[in-house]
Amino acid sequence: MTATTQLTYTSIWLAVFARQLCLPVPAILFLMSAGALVGEGQLHLPLVLLAGVLGCLCGDGVWFWLGRRWGSRVIRLVCGLSGDPRVCVTKSRKTFDKWGLRILVVAKFVPGLDGVTPPLAGAEGATLKGFVAYDSVGALLWAAAYVALGVVFANQLDRGLLLAERFGTLLGLVIGVPLLMYVTWRLLHLVRVIRHLRLRRISPALLQRRIDDGDKIAIMDLLYFEARTTEVAGIPGAVRIDPKRLRTGPRIVVPEDVNIVLYCTSKNEFTSARVAETLKKRGFDNVWVLEGGLDAWVLEERPVTMQLSTPEEAAARVGLVIPKM
Repeated sequence: MTATTQLTYTSIWLAVFARQLCLPVPAILFLMSAGALVGEGQLHLPLVLLAGVLGCLCGDGVWFWLGRRWGSRVIRLVCGLSGDPRVCVTKSRKTFDKWGLRILVVAKFVPGLDGVTPPLAGAEGATLKGFVAYDSVGALLWAAAYVALGVVFANQLDRGLLLAERFGTLLGLVIGVPLLMYVTWRLLHLVRVIRHLRLRRISPALLQRRIDDGDKIAIMDLLYFEARTTEVAGIPGAVRIDPKRLRTGPRIVVPEDVNIVLYCTSKNEFTSARVAETLKKRGFDNVWVLEGGLDAWVLEERPVTMQLSTPEEAAARVGLVIPKM
């Protein structure tokens, strides 16, 4: 096992810890390699499992604390990386409401659920003792499964690692270059979003003044993405709409003299930024994001209502047309 003799308990812990923090580290390969070494008597099974469990607990503990500290903001951040953020939030909350902390036992085997469950547990007010207990069981089952695979397929794993060692440079180029390109693309995407926010933000006071002056403004409420079981009051005259409908649905129709103002409840206007960028790509220049979102509007004691405008009322008032899906 020349390709895996440098594997240590500390490296296993670090790999698993990094994976739970959503870093691109092949922790599963580390566990399988450790399993192969366990089979040859070079590593001790209890210590390998302990390293894996501690790595999970430390990484998940960070997300649990973030969820406890910032609540739904962290959930939206994690789900914002998925293909459909609203579905991710809704599905995750329903699953947690149904199973509670017990979902941690199997969450690591379910793509997507693993990342959102620890911060969701913190946001939902789960006790630290209960979180550690269930997460430990889930981590142990997860680590044991891949260590067992390493024991069973030790010979095949060793040949693969030896091949990787021989052609390491080539593999590094094949895997590393696309990964670097992807990371660069994501960074450029983030820069564009931030730049768009800086250029197109409107304060609650300015929006209120423009409403009072009778300016043609189409206010779009994006709280459908964040809403749970109860309705949330919004800005008078706003139309509550699913962000996905604006990003992937049929193109809306907005007169050239009408400004679009988007708002959500995220402090950093993350949802609004994604929608604003999409609308800009679709040819809409007069798109603004409410600075501080609905929270800033409410903090300044500006009016809110449960009776928001319908798409038909918005069409009659400013000519905004929202096609049906």
